[in-house]
Amino acid sequence: MTTTPADPPSADFPALQPPEAAPPKKTSLKRVAAASSIGTTIEFYDFFIYGTAAALVFPTVFFPAAEEVTGTIASFATFAVAFFARPVGAMLFGHFGDRIGRKRTLVWTLLIMGLATVAIGLLPGYETGVFGIAESGIGIAAPITLVVLRFLQGFAVGGEWAGATLLTAEYAPAGKRGLYAMFPQLGPAFAFFLSSLTFLIASLTLGETSSAFLEYGWRVPFILSFALVAVGLWVRLAVAETPVFREAQRRKALEGASNEPALPFLDAFRYQWKEILIAGGALASLFSLFYMGTAFLTNYGTKSLELSRTFVLSAGMIAAVIFGLSTAASAMWSDRVGRRRVILTSCAVAVPWVLILFPILDLGGGFAFVVGLVGTLLIFGIAYGPAGALLPELFEARYRYTGAGMGYNLAGILGGAIPPLIAAPLIAGPGAIWVGVLLAGLSAVSVICTIAIVETKDKAMREEGALVEEESEPALVG
Repeated sequence: MTTTPADPPSADFPALQPPEAAPPKKTSLKRVAAASSIGTTIEFYDFFIYGTAAALVFPTVFFPAAEEVTGTIASFATFAVAFFARPVGAMLFGHFGDRIGRKRTLVWTLLIMGLATVAIGLLPGYETGVFGIAESGIGIAAPITLVVLRFLQGFAVGGEWAGATLLTAEYAPAGKRGLYAMFPQLGPAFAFFLSSLTFLIASLTLGETSSAFLEYGWRVPFILSFALVAVGLWVRLAVAETPVFREAQRRKALEGASNEPALPFLDAFRYQWKEILIAGGALASLFSLFYMGTAFLTNYGTKSLELSRTFVLSAGMIAAVIFGLSTAASAMWSDRVGRRRVILTSCAVAVPWVLILFPILDLGGGFAFVVGLVGTLLIFGIAYGPAGALLPELFEARYRYTGAGMGYNLAGILGGAIPPLIAAPLIAGPGAIWVGVLLAGLSAVSVICTIAIVETKDKAMREEGALVEEESEPALVG
């Protein structure tokens, strides 16, 4: 491959361009893949254990005075808080990700998420203490603090996803961006499996209905997050900044500071607001399927279908494997046929599927529940695989972190925050079939928005005219 000569030394940007004797540290694609996948696994593990706990124990621990339906709605309201925090995190971390780098920003998202999750595991309940502390609980302060910590979780995830996908997409060789952007997309599948597994072990060890599980058993998965964060930091700190970001920094230094956007999110909205809105609409179906499958159906299986917690969690592990396989296959497929076509397939199939989902579930029995859960996450995975390459490809390098994060988290509000809140009162009132109608409407919107997307698989990730050594295929070393 023809390379562009390195820029000559200049006093204008000595800190941005190292001398020839000390070239930028090369990072293997295996290490990049590991750093992105491990990071998103940890982030979403923290996110999912909250969703599982919101379905199984939070109504009892943090809203004990409420009726069952009211307690479930309140519990999922705290779950939804994170989705409204995610755009805030996307703007703030996107700003720093576009200004100081992808890698450094991702270290902070991982730390904030990990600390907030451990704090939830140590938080006393409304009427219950934790490990001998505040044995009578802390009253209304418990749900209020829970909301604050949940906001911090969403705030961190808002900045995590875009940075992790950029890490792989900006390193990926030409023609293989879907393949390499697959690795952070596998994180949620790994995380859903791990979160279901940890809660399953706690249930089997302590008993599904025991006071020990309600008092401290559910806390173990949250506290274990500390060890996972330590591993994630170790891997992520070993990765060098992406070549595309280093190139953008050199270019800005050549052009002068006057050309650098003071607030990247303003430029993202100014120049590519259509892409943000279209991306949010296109991925709304994806989110509605995912969070209904990973959070709401856990509650529906145990409460409405009266399945055992052990069975529901085991079914979640099976669904996580299918979800991971469909994510990997669709990501690689998108390198051949395009991101738009694969995502459109998922959205189109989702419309009839969600209309028959609750009738299938209401047939009763474990088999119907497994079919409903696996089918939902299978269709979701088909859209989720290409999304890791699509969103970075939609936006210019100078505000790519911000733009990708805003589009992704707008979809999170539309598809991830609203349906779980509305679903509980719909099931308690007119019936579960109306949840399917709601999801079908979101999927129809996604079909329209996906049709409006211009195919991006052959788009270059770098700005034209940049002076930088070519690193489209980083050395496979170390």
